[in-house]
Amino acid sequence: MRAVLHTRYGPPEFLQITEIEQPVPNEREVLIKVHATTVNRTDCATIRAKPFFMRIITGLFKPIKQISGTEFAGEVIKKGENVSALEVGDKVFGFDDQGSKSEGAHYALNFINKVDLRKGQRVLVNGATGAIGSAAVQLLKYFGADITAVCATQNIELVKSLGAIRVIDYTRGNFLKENQKYDFVFDTVGKSSFLKCKNLLLPGGVYISSDLGFLAQNLVLPLITPVIKPAIENKKTVFPNPTDIRRTLLLIKRLMERGKFRAVIDKEYRLEQIVEAFKYVETGQKAGNEASLRWR
Repeated sequence: MRAVLHTRYGPPEFLQITEIEQPVPNEREVLIKVHATTVNRTDCATIRAKPFFMRIITGLFKPIKQISGTEFAGEVIKKGENVSALEVGDKVFGFDDQGSKSEGAHYALNFINKVDLRKGQRVLVNGATGAIGSAAVQLLKYFGADITAVCATQNIELVKSLGAIRVIDYTRGNFLKENQKYDFVFDTVGKSSFLKCKNLLLPGGVYISSDLGFLAQNLVLPLITPVIKPAIENKKTVFPNPTDIRRTLLLIKRLMERGKFRAVIDKEYRLEQIVEAFKYVETGQKAGNEASLRWR
């Protein structure tokens, strides 16, 4: 079978397509023939081991897990004897979240699960066309939120089609200077901070970012803001550590079957174009859920 390996940390040019031995599933595993996968922010950070402390998990001097990628869609071609939920020939999708944070719908749902979201509450989504952002807009619509999305001019109609009620074009204005107040601010691209967004929040509001922030502040502030909450009108930040992959995938499956959720694909690449796909994602300009790689 073909696989994309990164045997050392560095830029996309270090990626190699090679033949490896096909794995044999144990009694509780299935073997999946992958028809499509993605390249996302997490994959780009993993091959470069940035931030550096990622190496505690991914390997100090070289990658422990050398096959790149986390997400997949394909079909079951072999199954272990104790597997009852799936059969050979079943079409499946999912991701391997070992050693990294996941992108897209799983992370977006964990943003929502970290707050007490009620129908009609106002939510601002910064980065509404990225992997996490496009999923967050759709899920927030499903839960009945009043959504304001931040994106570039060319993506305004896209985010409206996903469920945004109001759109702020960041190329023409700074959303941080808006007079509107929100119950929640979701920064799905990690380009703001709690301190910068605090004035956008209503009393009791919550800020969440997909990024660790400068000096890992988004890990530290969730410990501090509850202590000083009277001084900041009970506003706080929490870190959306993703949990319960199965629950996320089952929800997304149901929503897709009901036509209430769709993957927003920006570009498609052949496996042989893996380096180009990584380079494109690293520009930070991708619109939609991810750059997609397809092969048979």
